[in-house]
Amino acid sequence: MYRLTIQTHFAAAHNLINYQGDCENLHGHNWKVEVQVRAHQLDAAGLGIDFKVLKKEANRLLDELDHKYLNDLEPFKDISPSSEHICRFLFERLSARLNSDNVQVDEVRVWESDNACASYRLD
Repeated sequence: MYRLTIQTHFAAAHNLINYQGDCENLHGHNWKVEVQVRAHQLDAAGLGIDFKVLKKEANRLLDELDHKYLNDLEPFKDISPSSEHICRFLFERLSARLNSDNVQVDEVRVWESDNACASYRLD
């Protein structure tokens, strides 16, 4: 089993819902996103998936979030746009775009600061 990981980023504002503290106020982050996929086999070029394809699909999805107020976006209308919910959203959407017989999205990590991240994966 091969695992491949890319890093990318986006900037956005949000406020947490039902949170008793400062993060209930409007604020922003420069989120770093890590996407890890697993590949069962390599292609003729020796790749599980081309990093360029992985980055392109991740960045295309992140363009929907970049420089937006996340609370106004449809995926977060009824839930708090926490790092946990963001990484699950990214995982599900990327899985729909990338998963095949050979390649599956394994884990998505969303770093809201240099010292704090959330991750989502299927067990």
